[in-house]
Amino acid sequence: MMKMLLVDDEPDIIELLQYNFKKEGYEIFSAGNGVEALEIAKKELPDIIILDVMMPIMDGVVTCRNIRSTPELKDKIVILLTARGEEYSEVAGLENGADDYITKPVKLEVLKARIKALVKRVRKVSDNEEVKIGNLKISFSERVVYKEGSPIHLPKKEFKLLALLVSKPDKLFTRQEIFNHVWGAEQVIGGRTIDVHIRKIREKLGGNYIKTIRSVGYKLETKNF
Repeated sequence: MMKMLLVDDEPDIIELLQYNFKKEGYEIFSAGNGVEALEIAKKELPDIIILDVMMPIMDGVVTCRNIRSTPELKDKIVILLTARGEEYSEVAGLENGADDYITKPVKLEVLKARIKALVKRVRKVSDNEEVKIGNLKISFSERVVYKEGSPIHLPKKEFKLLALLVSKPDKLFTRQEIFNHVWGAEQVIGGRTIDVHIRKIREKLGGNYIKTIRSVGYKLETKNF
């Protein structure tokens, strides 16, 4: 049974989502603010965390950032909910590691569909030794990328960086997320190291698979496959 953590300071929202996702077979936990959410998340390790943005004590964006900086939680699915439709709010959420962003009032069928798509992507990488996207096949067991059947051997860091982008297609990974995952917080690298590695991957793979979000990070765009 998959675990879901619902975080919102509006009891009606918690009650609505809890009722519907219990029927979907999830084990549900809930919290009214970000501080409480982090405590529960570290204890229960939910598979999916749905966060309201506007909350007291600690808002959803800051909570998301804390989740991504916690080793045991960094790969969990995080979805932000908010009544605010401004672009800057969406960008702030995505820059801080959210997998998706949904504006209130929540349309349950849309939320369920988004969750299923995100879970499918995560399982596709974690349950298989290889992933196929367009004309690329990434073999994790061999640590080789195949393009139209021809092998492309990437150095360890380049392969790890590509594997991160492949793990969640269309998700924007910030430069800090990439740095933490590929090099680790204890290492010191030059400011352009990530850009150089991305450039080398692009040169070897060809195509426009990896999109640059200026001053923020990178993502693997499925529409380009």
